[in-house]
Amino acid sequence: MSVFNTANKADHTKVTAFLDPTGGPTIQRYDTLKYKSFDSLTDKQLGFFWRPEEVDIYQDAKDFKALSDHERHIFTSNLKRQILLDSVQGRAPVEAFAPIVSLPEIENWIQTWTFSETIHSRSYTHIIRNVYSNPSKIFDEMMDIDEIVDCAGDISKYYDDLIEMSSWYNLLGEGKHKVNGKTINVDLYELKKLLWLTLMSVNILEGVRFYVSFACSWAFAEMKQMEGNAKIIKLIARDENLHLASTQMLLKILKTDDPVFEQIAKETEQECIDMFVDAVDQEKAWAEYLFKDGSMIGLNTALLSDYIEWICTRRMTNVNLKSPYSVKSNPLPWTQKWISGADVQVAPQETEITSYVSGGTKQDVSTDTFKGFSL
Repeated sequence: MSVFNTANKADHTKVTAFLDPTGGPTIQRYDTLKYKSFDSLTDKQLGFFWRPEEVDIYQDAKDFKALSDHERHIFTSNLKRQILLDSVQGRAPVEAFAPIVSLPEIENWIQTWTFSETIHSRSYTHIIRNVYSNPSKIFDEMMDIDEIVDCAGDISKYYDDLIEMSSWYNLLGEGKHKVNGKTINVDLYELKKLLWLTLMSVNILEGVRFYVSFACSWAFAEMKQMEGNAKIIKLIARDENLHLASTQMLLKILKTDDPVFEQIAKETEQECIDMFVDAVDQEKAWAEYLFKDGSMIGLNTALLSDYIEWICTRRMTNVNLKSPYSVKSNPLPWTQKWISGADVQVAPQETEITSYVSGGTKQDVSTDTFKGFSL
């Protein structure tokens, strides 16, 4: 494997998205693209660029002191979980997908996507520094919560398996190999299956796993508490919608790019359904952990359970999987304004931000850019 394959002279508009036999992308060119939608995603994400320091959370420190003990438990626990999940996403997409991507527009998107996740991680540190008198204590205790560690382990498993096999594939090629007395079997079909399952796992992470904690953050703001935190979470959710769209798009184009993925999709259908169900069960368990000492106005475990089932059904439908859940409408309709709104006022003296100016030109993406990908 090389960072630049000088022997690869293939037409970049005719190669597959991942694992093309000609090798990875060479010239990073964006004049002619096989999948322009990924270039549009990158433009959109760059236009969304924000820094956590732009959000005023001075009042949040005062609000936090006024919360009850069980409300502090809810707020702090959610922060810990969000940090751990984005600690995975802050490095994993590039590590897992970049070594096997074949198209420059998708490679560029993966890099942009991963960078935006690091902003999310930095934003949690910004909150903790300003709200807690001893920020280090929050980070030091993070790995002590089983419900957080188990969730991170489930996500990392697919990433780790894909990274390991793709590393052997790039180093040794397909076939059976002896390495330090151990037999390494590198099978391209199995590697593609791991790619499919990992993308599905990431789709679930971006589209399901954050939403119990998101709902709690926004519920505080509905009560005029911790509003700076809620604005940051809204900015994060706006980014996550792009990331979710990208995983849905990747799962779709894999099947049109390479017929073997149609077979893989059928073969792994039940495993993928089980992955969604496991994520929902973990979100429900998380809600129970949050509310073990008391609920908060407008939220309880039953409502959050219905909410996460409703979200899961939408996500499963978008990747052509049948949902086992029957919740037909949003049990928390007030959350929609936090999810769907692109405008976030980050500080009282600032105007609403709909897009940022990049290079002196306002970068907007038309409403047709993501046509066919419902969030």
